[in-house]
Amino acid sequence: MFKPISIASALLACSLPMAALAQGGYPTKPVRIVVGQSPGGATDVVARLVGQKLGEQFGQTVVVENRTGAAGSIGAAFVANSAPDGYNLLVVSSSYSINPSLYKNLPFDPVKDLAPVSLIAEAPFLLVVHPSMPVHSVKELVALAKSHPGELNFASGGNGSSGHLAGELFKYLAGVNIVHVPYKGAGPALIDVMAGNVHMTFGSVLSTLGHVKSGRLRALAVTAPKRSSAMPNLPTVAEAGVKGYQRTTWYALLAPANTPAALLNRISGETKKAVESPSVKNKILNDGAEPVGSTPAEFRSFLAAEMKHAAEIIKRAGVKK
Repeated sequence: MFKPISIASALLACSLPMAALAQGGYPTKPVRIVVGQSPGGATDVVARLVGQKLGEQFGQTVVVENRTGAAGSIGAAFVANSAPDGYNLLVVSSSYSINPSLYKNLPFDPVKDLAPVSLIAEAPFLLVVHPSMPVHSVKELVALAKSHPGELNFASGGNGSSGHLAGELFKYLAGVNIVHVPYKGAGPALIDVMAGNVHMTFGSVLSTLGHVKSGRLRALAVTAPKRSSAMPNLPTVAEAGVKGYQRTTWYALLAPANTPAALLNRISGETKKAVESPSVKNKILNDGAEPVGSTPAEFRSFLAAEMKHAAEIIKRAGVKK
């Protein structure tokens, strides 16, 4: 005899497939991690490092695919338009929080179209100068800049880049007039500082630390709120006298909007497990970054604060693309 199904039973039945997916059924096929930057860059390196470990934990192939162009927007738009089933994910850097304030017509909405999964790692910039500069501290640099307004310059990977914003914040809080010199990428900017053609730069610790250790650059401070484990004797910019200063670059994982919360939590948990594994953690630390591994809610709050901070710097400095 036919018996009507109760509402509670129906809801439970609907929830079972996703619960199973979140706990053990996912993934049943290869997972793709999209990176909007070129192979070999810091974002790509982080994605491949974590992706390889996730593949081991999932027991499935995790493929990293580079979809470059439009400051990472092409790759982000691809994932935003993908099915919310966990099989297309996105690894981004801190430029993700900057682009909404620079570009009027992004092909996706960074807030509504992608769901935060986990903050993977956070890294300070190093404030570095050419060794010929007559300064050995932030205090001496600020004094030199104030005595020669508009004569010192700093390089960055381009207008609106993370390094550019780090420099603009320094100028504002230190009260100095230093000229910005944009390049087509952080690599060329760093090369010109090492050649002595530009006085200084705010370079990612991942790409700058080796040159500091070799003596081709002199590090004055780290831009994070606390000292770097890679260079514990180097003060923060705030410690060195520029109160309130902090600026970092970071790497994180996102998924298409509307991905079920249970699945987001599953992927976030596996990401945290990967980041905390000795092989991944030690590699991140050796490169000068700090492993994180956050929940979706924690990363959502972090991302909102980063977008707000970037917008304030861009507006105050009049940064335009």
